[in-house]
Amino acid sequence: MWYGLSSIAARFISYLLTPYLTLKLTDAAYGEQAIVYAFIPFLNVIVTHGMETAYFRFGSKENEEKIYHTSSFSMIIVTALVVSCLLIWGAPIASLLQISLHPEYIKLVAWVVALDALTTIPFSKLRLEGRPKKYAFIKVGGILINIIATYAFISILPEYATAHKGSFIAGWYVNKFEVGYILIANILQNIFVLVLLQKEIRALRFNIDYKLWRQMMLYALPLILVGFGGMINETMDRIMLGWWANGGSPEANKALVGTYSACYKLAILITISIQAFRMGAEPFFFKQAASDNAQKTYARVMKFFVITLCIMFLGVVLYIDIWKLFIRNPNMYAGLKVVPILLIANMFLGVYYNLSIWYKLSNKTMAGAWITLLGAVITIGINFLLIPRYGYMASAWATFFCYGTMMIVSYKWGQKVYFIPYATKKLIAYFVITLLLYSINLFILWVSSNKAFNYLFASILLLGFIGFVVKIEKKELKSIFNN
Repeated sequence: MWYGLSSIAARFISYLLTPYLTLKLTDAAYGEQAIVYAFIPFLNVIVTHGMETAYFRFGSKENEEKIYHTSSFSMIIVTALVVSCLLIWGAPIASLLQISLHPEYIKLVAWVVALDALTTIPFSKLRLEGRPKKYAFIKVGGILINIIATYAFISILPEYATAHKGSFIAGWYVNKFEVGYILIANILQNIFVLVLLQKEIRALRFNIDYKLWRQMMLYALPLILVGFGGMINETMDRIMLGWWANGGSPEANKALVGTYSACYKLAILITISIQAFRMGAEPFFFKQAASDNAQKTYARVMKFFVITLCIMFLGVVLYIDIWKLFIRNPNMYAGLKVVPILLIANMFLGVYYNLSIWYKLSNKTMAGAWITLLGAVITIGINFLLIPRYGYMASAWATFFCYGTMMIVSYKWGQKVYFIPYATKKLIAYFVITLLLYSINLFILWVSSNKAFNYLFASILLLGFIGFVVKIEKKELKSIFNN
């Protein structure tokens, strides 16, 4: 619960930057920021190269210190190589990302990635050792530092520089450098985190166990493919929109990226739930693997996870007129039609992450790589063919079909290798009922212009669904609370 709640808090607090940034940045600048932050996860996949999951897979009380040193050393070496490449080829990379006017952003990205990599295994150490309070404090504190720094750089600094033109700060200030300042705020966040993790970092010793490292790499290498495929599916659509959108100019394409990215943020509850689930569930699943009732536990987790996603889906789509105020730039409201599609797509993704435990526990991580690469092919194919004609709607549907396919393939394959008694028919029924309630609400919105009535009706639908679930799951809910 601590890991889940801290992840929810950290992600939610960081999402509070969205209304601020959509208000302060132009559509094109917001799109530029989205492209840069779509690129960073690809670098994170390389620098971590599956070591975080391998750390949990191989870690135990007996060899925790050895695996900590080995995985950290591996990440430091790879990070140094990645950062060197970014510094050497910054200009070509900036051109590839359609931000050729600001190659200095790539240097800042290098710092963000390097500092973030240094915190990955220390954070994993806290999770493996069961120290969630420190983990939560550092995570949330870092996000708060980021928000404060971002506000200072974008709102306070320009005003001060204008009012004190001869000052040192005015000489240091760079106009129209908002994305750069956002990256600098990210760097300050990582420095803050590193300071608080100094005890874990000081414990690091460069004595790598090469035999253990080879075992970890054999386990982790397929996860690199999984990571790359995952990033293609999660963030590559922003970069592809910048390449292939038919906006008429590079700036117009960036504006389309900005609109799509802002509306994507309205899938906040679903994406936050998935992140929280991944942070809290992965160590839990590995620890439960030796239990006699492991499969039943996994099935129960899946059921209540899907129910939670259904409730969150309804909580967003039934009140979309309220949620859209999260975006402070009315020009971006044109993209709201992608929100339900992306919400469903991310529900599929959440189920897929829950299902993926089968190949991690059975040491068949290559299966995860193939499934994710299949999703990546679907993502790239649909975006390449349809973005020039349909713009960000193509990206939304690509995400939908990508995650839907991955979910189905993983379920079919996983049940043959590591059977888990999921309540499949019941979960499908919950999902269908959720879509039916959404369709009913769309009809009401079509025939009624009375906002008060529409909100009341939406609330009845949402509460009705919750009441229905409570009634169906009454016995199991009682057993959970009685325990």
